[in-house]
Formats: sequence, C-alpha cells, structure tokens
Amino acid sequence: MRVNRKSKKVTKAFSKPSRKEAEKAVRTLIKWAGDNPEREGLLETPERVVKSYEEFYGGYEMSPDEILSKTFEEVEGYDEMVIVKDIRVESHCEHHMVPILGVAHVAYIPNKRIVGLSKLTRVVDVYSKRLQVQEKMTAQIAGTIYRVLKPKGVGVVIEAAHQCMSTRGTHKTETVTVTSQMIGVFQKNQKTRAEFMNLINR
Repeated sequence: MRVNRKSKKVTKAFSKPSRKEAEKAVRTLIKWAGDNPEREGLLETPERVVKSYEEFYGGYEMSPDEILSKTFEEVEGYDEMVIVKDIRVESHCEHHMVPILGVAHVAYIPNKRIVGLSKLTRVVDVYSKRLQVQEKMTAQIAGTIYRVLKPKGVGVVIEAAHQCMSTRGTHKTETVTVTSQMIGVFQKNQKTRAEFMNLINR
C-alpha cells in the first residue's frame, strides 16, 4: 500500500496478471457481450486481444527519462525554437477504454543542448500508449521534457477526437478536443507562445 503525500490518497499496490488470466478475462467479456467464445471465429480472439493490448499500452514499459538521456551539445549556439508537428497520437480513454486519436505538436527552446527529434515523438508515445485523459497526457509530455532536458521552455498542444464521445454517449462525431501546456518562456513570453501557435497552425 502506498500513500501519495500530496493528495493523501491511499493507493493499493497490485501485481500484473498472467497472460492466461488476461485471456480468461477476455473470454468472460465475450460471454458478457452475448457471444460464445468457443465458436470458430472467436477461438483465437482472447489471444489476439491480449497481444493488441501489449501494443496499445506499451507506454507502461517505456522510460521517458531514458529516451531523453542522450543529448547533443555541439549546436553552434542554436537557441531558437525546435518544433515537431503533427505527431500521431493513439491513446485510450481511462474512463471507457476507447480510442483517443489525434496529433501532438511539441516545441522546446534549447539551453545549450538538443535531443534527437525522434526522441520527442517517442516521449509522446510513452504517455499516449497508456490509459489517459488528454489534459494529463499533455502535462506529462511537457513536464517530462522540461524536467529532463532543462530547456528555456516547452510547449505542447494536442488535438484529438475521443471515441467515448463519438461512438457512445453524446455521439458527437465532429468534435475535437484541444489541450495545451506551456512552461518556461512559452508561458512567460506572449511573443514566444504566439510564434509557436502560429507555426503549428500554418
């Protein structure tokens, strides 16, 4: 049992179920849905679902700090904004476990060192490939980049469609949710923030 000192909430430690236990749970859900898991078309479905979950939720097995650990200091004094636009986001809503699909735009202003561009996309993957709410995911991506790289500032914008709104509940298929997190000069300097927003909206 662990206590979160900030929130005073008590969280119970848990052990990850075995693959067999996970496949059994999928069979139970198939029965609950009203079908027979023993019929030909569904015989291998539990195995396929568990395998797909390993991909959907692979972010739990990745370390963002490790991804960002290799940096480069030979930048010839470059200290302007670095932006990676339109990073594909494939996540799952933690309330209904249905897809969140969209794009992320990530920017930072280096402070004497830079990181490989692909590493920024991988940090997005770390947090998107978990059960999520978009607001938290946006803050996690920005906060991690700022904490590890220690740049002058970080900006993250995510635009995504939530299937918990489009395929159930309100069935609003046309809606897009936009979240942003600005840290450092992106938060303090209006011109820097405006430049970022202008560049990603071109």
